[in-house]
Amino acid sequence: MFPRLILAAVLAIATTAAQAERIKDLATLAGVRNNQLVGYGVVVGLDGTGDQTSQAPFTTQSLINMLSHLGVQLPPGTNLQLKNIAAVMVTTQLPAFAQPGQPLDVTVSSLANAKSLRGGTLIMTPLKGADGQVYAIAQGNVVVGGAGGQGGGASVTVNHLSAGRIPAGGTVERAVDSNIGQQGFVTYELADTDFSNAQRVMDAINRNMGDNTAYALDGRRIQVKVPMGAPERVSFLGRIDQLTLTPLQAAAKVIINSRTGSVVMNQAVTLQECAVAHGNLAVSVGVEQNVSQPNALAQGQTTVTQRGQVDVRQDPGALIRVNAGANLADVVKALNAVGANPMDLISILQAMKSAGALRADLEVI
Repeated sequence: MFPRLILAAVLAIATTAAQAERIKDLATLAGVRNNQLVGYGVVVGLDGTGDQTSQAPFTTQSLINMLSHLGVQLPPGTNLQLKNIAAVMVTTQLPAFAQPGQPLDVTVSSLANAKSLRGGTLIMTPLKGADGQVYAIAQGNVVVGGAGGQGGGASVTVNHLSAGRIPAGGTVERAVDSNIGQQGFVTYELADTDFSNAQRVMDAINRNMGDNTAYALDGRRIQVKVPMGAPERVSFLGRIDQLTLTPLQAAAKVIINSRTGSVVMNQAVTLQECAVAHGNLAVSVGVEQNVSQPNALAQGQTTVTQRGQVDVRQDPGALIRVNAGANLADVVKALNAVGANPMDLISILQAMKSAGALRADLEVI
């Protein structure tokens, strides 16, 4: 018997009544964003778990270039076979309004075939943005949340050893220019396009900050007039962020992950009464090995023959009446009554949608 549908914590039963939310939870300021930074570096000090330089020649090349910048010139044709270094990619995010000198957490990931970065030290690595400019520098000891060991042909690995983090290992070297509100207005962007919620955000701002302060450009953007002075503008935007309103209920949606069999639905999903017949079809293919052994005085040879066997089995599926569900709790109860596993439930939901019984949008990811 397949386990009943479990929609876990992500489908915790919630009340249908909408709750007041802050504007900062519904929308973001256009232009206030993180910027991705990336860099190529070398981790040293590994305990024999670094790259196999014969298979990753760029690791050796990076080490030679680094040594040359430090004044160490190796003879031409030097063949370094080191196991305590690893080529890595270093990534981080530059927050909005970050200023030179502020620390950043960085992530270090192995680029070649290093077995582990545990105990390694990242050598000074410049981090560049999409424009090719250096915005931060990273260096420090790599923290790996795992462990591993091997011996006698056996090995044990706990968690992932080829990636780690350096808390506060990056330092901002260049700030990103920002002109938020310097033209006398800013633009709030809703997380989801909804003309009704755009109207509600505009009304909430005008009601609390003054008439004609905000006006909606479309179903996502709301333009807001702001003071020209920086201190007044910061205080003004801070008050807007804390304004609360009751947004309309989100559109009914069912998210299906066909790779993992996960099914997630929001509280706006409803179900009309319908009938469902569900049965499992199983096809098994087997091969039986038979050995033909001749008699002792016979001149034959021992041969191995194969005998194939195919079985087709279909479980009976009775026609089940699925009651209508006006809220998420009723929908979950109705789907559990079908008794299908999550993978079968995907097909059932698609059929319900085609039959007009499922009042929600299906999205496959």
